[in-house]
Amino acid sequence: MNASLIDQVELALDSIRPYLEADGGNVKIVEITDDLVLRLELTGTCSSCPMSTMTLKAGVEEAVKRAVPKIIKVEAVNVVIA
Repeated sequence: MNASLIDQVELALDSIRPYLEADGGNVKIVEITDDLVLRLELTGTCSSCPMSTMTLKAGVEEAVKRAVPKIIKVEAVNVVIA
């Protein structure tokens, strides 16, 4: 995994972490795949929140893709889409 790419993603995540933390949650990078899919783990209340899918798509993915256009998709490893 490219350390520079991880650093860029971390900076993007840092821009939205205060909002996640305000609700008792957070995210951590699990991996960036060879085909540039960012896999995250939602932690804290984010892991069980019914709005986590929307948070992931509307908040996290948007922030990451805006800051790091190379990332083509963001997915959570621990979110069950109902």
